[in-house]
Amino acid sequence: MYNKEEAVSVSEVKSVQSVLFRQVFVWMAFALAITGLTAMTVVETPSLLMGIIGNMPVFLGLLIGEIVLVLILSSCIRKMSFTVATVMFILYSVVNGATMSVYLLVYTMESVASTFFITAGMFGAMAFIGATTKKDLSSWGSLLMMALVGLIIATVVNIFMESTMLYWIITYAGVILFVGLTTYDAQFVKRTLAMQEEINDDSKKVALLGALSLYLDFINLFIYLLRIFGKRK
Repeated sequence: MYNKEEAVSVSEVKSVQSVLFRQVFVWMAFALAITGLTAMTVVETPSLLMGIIGNMPVFLGLLIGEIVLVLILSSCIRKMSFTVATVMFILYSVVNGATMSVYLLVYTMESVASTFFITAGMFGAMAFIGATTKKDLSSWGSLLMMALVGLIIATVVNIFMESTMLYWIITYAGVILFVGLTTYDAQFVKRTLAMQEEINDDSKKVALLGALSLYLDFINLFIYLLRIFGKRK
């Protein structure tokens, strides 16, 4: 027998999940805009530029601060209020923009802009595939994490080796890895949001954490593609 109340309830839940999924990409786009504006502000402000890029202890402190912020957000977001989590997410976007300003000093603005649009196209396509495919990608998680650890180790090793060949291997491996992570994370975010039945602080924090994951995928994909397509000044 048709249950009208149950049908309405299911429809409302799906509507909630759709709203939350859109919020993920709105938050991600907002964070990217903050990062870009911060990077441009630093480059165009000599005092900020010298204080950050020209001061190695400050620059390293910001890099460490980024890692700390991501770790805190990822592990403790459920214990925070949504307001605190939002402030930390925005703060991370600002700090990341400050450190990424170095790329605007190394590469031409034209190549940075064109690479951004290439990244947006690739990211959008893979996120769409991840969110719509019926194939279960959960088995990718452990493989992608092992690949990420390997990439980090190889990057650190190459700081000392300064091998051009290893540099390019890492670059192309990074593109492949973050294309895969984008697809995996998009599906993971959608499945996580599928468990939310109403819009409240808890569900909005889940969406915010999803935005952070996809933001990190976009930023890293952009950096590796910039190595390939970027034109140095």
